[in-house]
Amino acid sequence: MKEKEFPIFKTKTPGVAERFNLDDPVERRRYFEAKAGPEVEKLRDWVRNNSFVAFLLGKKGSGKGTYTKLFMEIVGPEHVAHISVGDIVRSVHKELSDPSKKQELMEFLKKSYRGFLPISRIFDVIEGRDVTTLLPTEVILALVERQMDKIGRKSVFIDGFPRNLDQVSYSLYFRSLIGYRDNPDFFVFIDVPEQVIHERIITRVVCPKCQTPRTLKLLRTKQVGYDIDNKQFYLICDNPSCEPTRMVSKEGGELGIEGFRDRIEADEKVMETLMRLEGVPQIFLRNSIPAELARQYADDYELTPSYSYKWHEDKKEVEVIEQPWIIKDDGGVPSNSLMAPAVALALIKQIAQVLGL
Repeated sequence: MKEKEFPIFKTKTPGVAERFNLDDPVERRRYFEAKAGPEVEKLRDWVRNNSFVAFLLGKKGSGKGTYTKLFMEIVGPEHVAHISVGDIVRSVHKELSDPSKKQELMEFLKKSYRGFLPISRIFDVIEGRDVTTLLPTEVILALVERQMDKIGRKSVFIDGFPRNLDQVSYSLYFRSLIGYRDNPDFFVFIDVPEQVIHERIITRVVCPKCQTPRTLKLLRTKQVGYDIDNKQFYLICDNPSCEPTRMVSKEGGELGIEGFRDRIEADEKVMETLMRLEGVPQIFLRNSIPAELARQYADDYELTPSYSYKWHEDKKEVEVIEQPWIIKDDGGVPSNSLMAPAVALALIKQIAQVLGL
């Protein structure tokens, strides 16, 4: 992506000299209050009585789920939701094994689905019996509408739509199609160097209960455990709305970015197409800063470190080893990657601006 489309967002804030531990949920909250207090308060008030539709557009592994969960953490999850199209389809796949839920879904599709593929064939595609047919966009829209009904009237971040160029036209009228006729909508473009994405994928873990994502190397939680039997370190979920739970690796992540090369290229084409669109506000989130400019635009603690771990048998505790992490962006420029809360800070400020707060 071009730098002019992804300007460097300055998170270094005049008058804020305190260092915050961005791995700690309590300190994260203080960080957001210190650097975006007025915007956070206005957004909290706004989402109580209003709602928006935001489309998250970024390559796989670019942090869409992480940034929006941080937004929800500070603004309030009771009024904001994150909807992953991929998660919806996987959830429906599980539902189809339950006869009563399958019948309920069939009745919903009979009322809400309009398309050429018979409902019986839709189930075959979702369950994998039909591997030659792609799930039509009309089905995806119906399933998203169903999920919207479940969560109620909230502001929503849509993750995974549009997925390809054929779905771009649907996204232009998405809010009308799902009944959010008067809600503001906007696109959120996320630019992350491929080296960062690769490291995120191969070290990514999620909470099996709340689905909060982290990575062992780049975005750890406050607590780190050690499995003596398997000689493996693991993170413990610190989402305030969840409970301490051992996080688990994402299936299929061992190949890194090369395991998703086709998907990465498709995501980039969709982003490039939508960037040319007129009439819909656009937000740009940039993950990396050239190393020579990093300390001009960000505080040291906002720059992503890399983590490694050591088990002390005598003390029965894990030592966390933190080191600076320099990567090369897609243009080969030595760069620092930003910590997720710093990118979420840019998201908060830009959404407040788009909404005219």
